[in-house]
Amino acid sequence: MVSGAGGVSRREAEVLEALGARLTNAQIASRLHISIRTVESHVSSLLRKHGVADRRELAALAEEEVGAPSGEVAGLPTARTTFVGRDAELAAIVAAFESARLVTLVGPGGVGKTRLAVASAGSFSCGGAFVDLVPVRDAFVAEAVAAALGVSERPQQPLEDAIADRLGRDRVLLVLDNCEHLLDAVAAFVDRLLSRCPGTRALVTSRERLGVPGERVVPVAPLPLSSDAVRLFRDRATAADPAFAVDAGEAAEICARLDGLPLAIELAAARSAALGPGGLLAALDDNLRLLAGGRGGDQRHRSLRAVLGWSHDLLEEDERTLFHRLAVFTGGFDLDAVTAVVAGGRAEVADVLGRLTGKSLVAHQRDAGRWRLLETVRAFAAEHLDDSGERPALQERHLRWAATTAEALTRRATSKSPDDGWRDAFDAVADDLRAALTAAPGSEGVDRDEAAHRLARALAALTYGRRFLSEALAHYRQAARLAPGPREAARDLADAAECALAYADAGQAVDLQLAAAEQAGAAGDGDARAIALARAAVIAKRHSGFGVGISVPKERLDTLAEEAAAAGDPDDPYVAAHVAAAVAWSGGDAFAGGPVLAEHALAAARETGDPVLVSSALDTVASAAARRGHPREAFRWSRQRLPLLDAMDRADPRSGIEIVDSLHAATVHAIAAGDLRQALDIAGRAMRDDVTGSRPALAASKIVPPLVLAGDFKEALARAAEMWDGQARTDSPPGKWMTHALCSVALAHGLLGEEEAYRSWRTRALTVGQLTVSSPQTCLIAFVDARVAVHTGRSVRDVAELVEWAAAGFTPGQFDRYATAACAELAVVAGLPDAGQRLAAAAEAGRENDWAAACLSRATGRLYGDTAALEAAVDGWERIGARFERACTLALLPERADEGRAELAAYLTERSR
Repeated sequence: MVSGAGGVSRREAEVLEALGARLTNAQIASRLHISIRTVESHVSSLLRKHGVADRRELAALAEEEVGAPSGEVAGLPTARTTFVGRDAELAAIVAAFESARLVTLVGPGGVGKTRLAVASAGSFSCGGAFVDLVPVRDAFVAEAVAAALGVSERPQQPLEDAIADRLGRDRVLLVLDNCEHLLDAVAAFVDRLLSRCPGTRALVTSRERLGVPGERVVPVAPLPLSSDAVRLFRDRATAADPAFAVDAGEAAEICARLDGLPLAIELAAARSAALGPGGLLAALDDNLRLLAGGRGGDQRHRSLRAVLGWSHDLLEEDERTLFHRLAVFTGGFDLDAVTAVVAGGRAEVADVLGRLTGKSLVAHQRDAGRWRLLETVRAFAAEHLDDSGERPALQERHLRWAATTAEALTRRATSKSPDDGWRDAFDAVADDLRAALTAAPGSEGVDRDEAAHRLARALAALTYGRRFLSEALAHYRQAARLAPGPREAARDLADAAECALAYADAGQAVDLQLAAAEQAGAAGDGDARAIALARAAVIAKRHSGFGVGISVPKERLDTLAEEAAAAGDPDDPYVAAHVAAAVAWSGGDAFAGGPVLAEHALAAARETGDPVLVSSALDTVASAAARRGHPREAFRWSRQRLPLLDAMDRADPRSGIEIVDSLHAATVHAIAAGDLRQALDIAGRAMRDDVTGSRPALAASKIVPPLVLAGDFKEALARAAEMWDGQARTDSPPGKWMTHALCSVALAHGLLGEEEAYRSWRTRALTVGQLTVSSPQTCLIAFVDARVAVHTGRSVRDVAELVEWAAAGFTPGQFDRYATAACAELAVVAGLPDAGQRLAAAAEAGRENDWAAACLSRATGRLYGDTAALEAAVDGWERIGARFERACTLALLPERADEGRAELAAYLTERSR
């Protein structure tokens, strides 16, 4: 733990330590299970207490104090009994990790693999996570690991990619316990993860090896009978009865009867107080004799089954009944769950649970107030449950308990003041909720069950809130299949559509909204049908490039707004707002109706008071302004979306796209207007946000351009490396969304005089963006080339070509005014005869962009020797926070040239550190 300045609380120390690990505020909030605002409050307090300027200095301070990464393995079970023996196996694990990154502990059930893994993990100096896979199904291995690591899924990023991003290249130990029922799924997951995370080590326990290349197997055999097995028996027997006495011969014989299996020894020791050594031997002799004629299988398995059978036969009737019924739970359970599912009075159930715990058939997690059956014990109990014929009735009660529990958790997660502990509560029962839904009637679409539908909807909401986006989408779809009628199915499909959009799959979102409209029509709900059709139209036009393309024919898309208007009640505010948005976006890229349609959509949205609808409509107006070439106006509208974020329900899938788009669009429009301070502030907020900030590559791509324009090259290049390396760890190639950041990195290297790096990153930008230098959409390349040519006197292209390109005009966008101004300054510096005319023609760019205005003022000073224009440029750069450009301009002023040259030299000195 970091020991900060005086007065630093334990929680602040944890936040400081996380800052040292370079986690975003969103990632810190997820790890510590607190809100992002609480993290921000702790960061502000730490800045004050340590007397430093920013979080980078805090991170450096944490790194100095912490040194090596934390050795804590999250979720590692706390040992409540002594660990006996296994010195050879512990040494073998250490030796195996010297030459391999995947070590699998292989042995029969009950041999002590889990306890050995826990003991081994506790000796590793690196951090990591322990993941119990007993209750996990094939499809949810990644979710189980993500929950242990505090990782969330993000748009255009599968959960496995998010896990890989979190693990990165750091030295981390991942313990995957009890994998035998998930061999293929775990093998594939581990293989992919280790290939992408070179610092990660995996310690696996299983009855079989995974079969992954590079795997090292450490066999786990029963304890030696003459030493460790006897020590274990004596330790556990005296824990049950301090007065228990047994001679060496009897102890050795008992352990021999049990084949040295630790679980069998512990179960027998739990009975020692009641039976004594002689009674234990007699009971074991009877049970083992019954199995003597058995054929096939491992003898150790038969002896374990024998001791389980013997323990079972000694149970009272009420103990035996509860023991069988507990097998319906996949994972752990608390007293309320047992009472609801198994039935019976609370006091009665507590009494029997206590007796089963005392006999080591049920494990009690005292710190969590929960119990569980060990895997081998649960399998034994499940056989008896199946024989009893009670399973169907128990599964029905289990389903109804799961639905009620999930709905209660949903209320905790979606209230106006969400309970920060709901995620831990959900993680504790998630596997049982999933199992209950899988086993429910109608889960395969055959029959419909009201409780199954409730559970599917609640589980969808919970997994969305937990940011398991692909799982949430699947549950919403499942809810639609289980819905009792078309009205409910329409609601489920509409929520699925919004979840798909949050997952960056616009094509699926449109398809699902159209399916929702069809179901709403079948239910006779014209308003719901109108809203679904309108949403399909808006998504298709507004988010057409977001993820997967739209498969619906254009002819159909063009009629959706009209269909929506005819379907619903025009006097209903929500219908009117959705239809108005569809009409505005369906006007085409040029917004044929002008700003009138967009402003009408905004007025209609404001009538609803819904922050999501208002934000969407504000984007309509801002987009219309941007397309007309008015970036300042677009930014003014876009900035109005930001205060709405706090009013949005983050557990509602409708909010997902608005949160992402609000922050990213405001950053884009701020840059387009040349307001670098605002752009940096908003991009930083996006990195801290729990919806947008947990994907390092995407988050970094948004903050790199304003960092470069502001002259913070060191931070920009560090973020760029994080972006490029983070994307390299995923299976997908770099996306076009990186293009602006890649160009900006090229600009930084060019201004620093690092020509080779400049050309390399410029080539990356052209390749990733699939751009050609003659395309009108690549004004950013023109800006980068022109600005570097002005500063260094070198150009990758002919100066006249760049200047003529600018004269032809650029398509309005984020960087067209930057390119126009930079090319005009290049004409001046290159001494082109018509530089004055070109400078005058570029004047319009400065009226809509502060960076362009300062650049054109500097170009004017250069052309005419106008000191006042140069001073105005210095003031302009100062106002928007462009430090490097200010230094360059100071170097042109005779009386301040030394100041400017000193600042430019400082950039090179900082770069060399």
